Amino acid sequence: MQTKTEVSFQVNENVVHLTLDNRTTLLDALREHLHLTGTKKGCDHGQCGACTVIVGGRRINACLTLAVMHEDDKITTIEGLGALGNLHPMQAAFIKHDGFQCGYCTPGQICSSVAVLEEMRSNIPSHVTKCLTDPVVIGSEEIRERMSGNICRCGAYSNILDAINEVAEVPA
Repeated sequence: MQTKTEVSFQVNENVVHLTLDNRTTLLDALREHLHLTGTKKGCDHGQCGACTVIVGGRRINACLTLAVMHEDDKITTIEGLGALGNLHPMQAAFIKHDGFQCGYCTPGQICSSVAVLEEMRSNIPSHVTKCLTDPVVIGSEEIRERMSGNICRCGAYSNILDAINEVAEVPA
């Protein structure tokens, strides 16, 4: 019985090859094997969003998916969004609006918010989208609904919303 599998995927624009136990989550592959510790292990049940990464342009909870399921996928973690001196606009907005307090949830919040804006720009409806035949209106109600899977125990929600709205260019 095969218990390990070779897998390769592109992480933050770098192709990586790993031999992993078939039960290894994407989160553990990123943190333990690739040493990308920006993605956090929170609840390990997909309830808090601390482990949110972007896979193929879509946000996912890395704790709920096996690494071997992502052969050849393009994965972006918080480390791949920006760098010192060249922050992603969402990272800069989180800093400007104090969208973090302890900072533990911040990587997942930022990855999720980047993907959320892309979902809305791609006209993917949510539970609160008013009319499925009209373009999705980027605004606070849509953002709150889509970000509801990302928990901030410090309660920085209003600041996070301000940061996302700024990047989305939604008037205050």
